[in-house]
Amino acid sequence: MKKDKICVACEKGKQTKISFERKKIISTTKPLELLHMELFGPSKTKGLGGNYYALVIVDDYSRFTWTFCLPTKSNAFNSLKKFAKAIRNEKNLKIIFIRSDHGGEFQN
Repeated sequence: MKKDKICVACEKGKQTKISFERKKIISTTKPLELLHMELFGPSKTKGLGGNYYALVIVDDYSRFTWTFCLPTKSNAFNSLKKFAKAIRNEKNLKIIFIRSDHGGEFQN
């Protein structure tokens, strides 16, 4: 029996994900100029509060990320509207561009 052999579970547990390279050029000049959005789900297991979906919003300038857990896909647009209003009131900035995968939840 070899002692230097690692079991499969230990090998997988020690793997690390390589991070993405940093952008060399920032394409935006201020926060909330460009937001990237993705809605994913349904997850196989129900999250806290009965949520199966998650809406993720990333600011291109700061890379700040917001995550909203949603019970249904149809809640995405209302969550986005509430987020836009809250961020406008809090930061006194308007969202200028939104980038998404053009899913039906964002077409309204």
